[in-house]
Amino acid sequence: MARIIDEIETYIRRLLDQSGNGTVDLQRAEVALRFDCVPSQVTYVLMTRFTPDRGYLVEGRRGGGGGIRIHQLNAVPVELLEIITQVDQIDQVRAMDIVMRLFQAHLITDREASLMNSALDRETLKLELPYRDAVRARLLKAMVTAILKPKGAY
Repeated sequence: MARIIDEIETYIRRLLDQSGNGTVDLQRAEVALRFDCVPSQVTYVLMTRFTPDRGYLVEGRRGGGGGIRIHQLNAVPVELLEIITQVDQIDQVRAMDIVMRLFQAHLITDREASLMNSALDRETLKLELPYRDAVRARLLKAMVTAILKPKGAY
């Protein structure tokens, strides 16, 4: 199943790239038919891979048999910094989604993303919950603040 999920995600991302405006309208049933799967698998992809943390907004459209509109959000560094500075605790999945969003927005390199993910990993942060999520949030804030700081600022 993971292979179909990955293929559906790749297909939707390609449609978004080709759209020109970062918005695409889909029918769940049509996508399911294309990949020979059930519509709930398409819904799963939308709910797990196209989240606001990853830089997407998914909205259902009434009528039309499962119409969906997907918007790719623009990552504005100031807005992203504001969101992150308000977080006191964050789990590993959400933290890595934010790192992926920074990478996709070309604000960090692949190497920087790997370093950040390593530092935020639960195996690195061998603490009990909720302390682990609090420390992860503080690390993420520090890293993102350093990345988004204007050049030459200390």
